[in-house]
Amino acid sequence: MLKLSSDFAAKAIDQILELSSDAHIDRQEVGQGTPAYDKLTGAIKAYGKVLALLTALQKREEFFAVVGECELFQQSAVTVSL
Repeated sequence: MLKLSSDFAAKAIDQILELSSDAHIDRQEVGQGTPAYDKLTGAIKAYGKVLALLTALQKREEFFAVVGECELFQQSAVTVSL
């Protein structure tokens, strides 16, 4: 299973946000209803989907890190009590 590094996810999220921001700015400069506007709108939607996926993976990784720490704590508490 692919393990997502928090640093990697953060860098990817920053890059996607930058690309999305650039697309928003570019879209403001073209006329509504033009092919360029529609293309940029599609790109912005795609960036949003990628951001949703990356943030969900990042949250999942953080969740499992916390759960892992709890399990480690529980295992060490059991060992100490024996």
